[in-house]
Amino acid sequence: MVGVELADAGGQARRPLVPQRFDGGAPGGCNRDEMRPAVGRVGDAIDAGRKPGMPLSILSNIAREAPLGSLLVAFLLGVAVARRR
Repeated sequence: MVGVELADAGGQARRPLVPQRFDGGAPGGCNRDEMRPAVGRVGDAIDAGRKPGMPLSILSNIAREAPLGSLLVAFLLGVAVARRR
């Protein structure tokens, strides 16, 4: 049933219920060689943020010391963001 087009009552073609077969390419039409530099830069930024005194280091230390408090703060931030939308 892969790639089968369906029609609604009016005869209009709809998207198939089952997605097309994966052709081995990266999502969005990019290939791995194009993605490597971007992935490397993101990884470097995360590593830089984890150094002592940097924001990711501070957040991970807070979460390690007070996991329930951090969970409460994350939940409240999620609720606040969800209500704005």
